[in-house]
Amino acid sequence: MQPRLQPSSKAWISAGALMLLLSAPFTLAQQPAGDDTGQQAFNNSCRTCHSMKEGDNRLGPNLNKIVGRKAGSLPNYNYSSSMKEAGFAWDQDKLTRFMVKPDEVVSGHKMQPYGGVSAEEASKVFAYLQAAGGQ
Repeated sequence: MQPRLQPSSKAWISAGALMLLLSAPFTLAQQPAGDDTGQQAFNNSCRTCHSMKEGDNRLGPNLNKIVGRKAGSLPNYNYSSSMKEAGFAWDQDKLTRFMVKPDEVVSGHKMQPYGGVSAEEASKVFAYLQAAGGQ
């Protein structure tokens, strides 16, 4: 046998359910869009080979403070000769293009086999790199 709720309990439960329904869209609208999407995109596409921690070079160099850094210049990482000789600093255009089609930006890079990510994902990753790297 189930306990019977008092009429006042039913009213409170109904009011609580109504408040949840009414506040749900408002709560979702208040959350910043894409707040964690950049980090998630980085984790999905880059984290296997790269770190955001300074000095933590893995299969690929760490990406801490990459925005504005000269390509192929991070100490203690063995870049390909083409990356060392690229002659540019990483900015939004270069980084997003490199993530999408790396061979078109630096032919002979060491990110093989890497097929690139979508422009949308690259944009999210760039935003994360810029925010997390302090640039």
